[in-house]
Amino acid sequence: MEKSLLQFTPKGIYCPEGDFYIDPWWPVDKAIITHAHSDHARRGMTSYISTPITAALMRARISADINVHPLEYGESILINGLRVSLHPAGHIPGSAQVRIEKNGYVAVASGDYKVQADGISTPLEPIRCHEFVTESTFGLPSFRWAAQDEVLTDIIKWWQANAEVEKNSVLIAYALGKAQRLIKPLSENGRIIVHGAVYSMNQALSNAGVQVPLGERISEVTNKKDFKGMLVVAPPSAIGTPWLKRFQPYSLGIASGWMAIRGIRRRRAADVGFVLSDHADWSGLLSTIQETGAHRIYVTHGYSDIFARFLCEQGYDARQVETRFTGEAEEIDLPVIQEDTQSD
Repeated sequence: MEKSLLQFTPKGIYCPEGDFYIDPWWPVDKAIITHAHSDHARRGMTSYISTPITAALMRARISADINVHPLEYGESILINGLRVSLHPAGHIPGSAQVRIEKNGYVAVASGDYKVQADGISTPLEPIRCHEFVTESTFGLPSFRWAAQDEVLTDIIKWWQANAEVEKNSVLIAYALGKAQRLIKPLSENGRIIVHGAVYSMNQALSNAGVQVPLGERISEVTNKKDFKGMLVVAPPSAIGTPWLKRFQPYSLGIASGWMAIRGIRRRRAADVGFVLSDHADWSGLLSTIQETGAHRIYVTHGYSDIFARFLCEQGYDARQVETRFTGEAEEIDLPVIQEDTQSD
């Protein structure tokens, strides 16, 4: 097997021959960004390369003045003789895998990804390669996701039951990706109030050409009688804030893959948990790795040690790669149970 095209350094994933980083943790000259969550897209880079949607989101989240080169899915560029292209990851709108090729040898860094179609993101495109960097946020056999339509049906039933007793329904979901995934189909069932952070991301995505309802802000609700039976979509940071208290009485629900773990809902003081994740479950991770055809697998995030050991038992050359940081995108329940070190 040829020497790896990738190195794992204190600044993040590095391609020495191309002299660029993928989702670096510290400021570098050239950064290729897989998606716009803040644990992958950080400020301070001299230049960025990303999909157009991620570029628009980074301009909204980091600065309008960043130097970013948009690259469409499947479009390739040459960087120091290496052919580099971006391909759909299915994680959130604009998310991408980074494909690097030299003399027919291919490395792929997947960023975060999911197998389920969500109605707003370009579906995952498994890429044939020799070495593959995979996340393992939910890399345990106990994590297996139900179909999205089943989860949406449960949310609608909960919302309707609350409305019948004049309660609002507060649904906690990350502001970028999860919120839009929920708002788009649920908006057909009634009025949805959104937190300012969610509204900002809806607006940025809409401006980038992603079709998602903006939702209503609380300032747009003029009739206080309307404050009964509504669905409110807000990020985890809104829990316990004065902004949320104005919707009382309400039932609190959380949409997260971590709701599959017994006890987390109670620790987050939620009335109900909906198991819905923007990451691949156990079977999704395994099927994606198999479809890549890669033998050398680098495992990051989450249950990386356990998942890497399992892959080795299956005959892969798999190794755990420790990461320096995780951030707000890795996000929803773990301020209580794991110091905010996992995503949902």
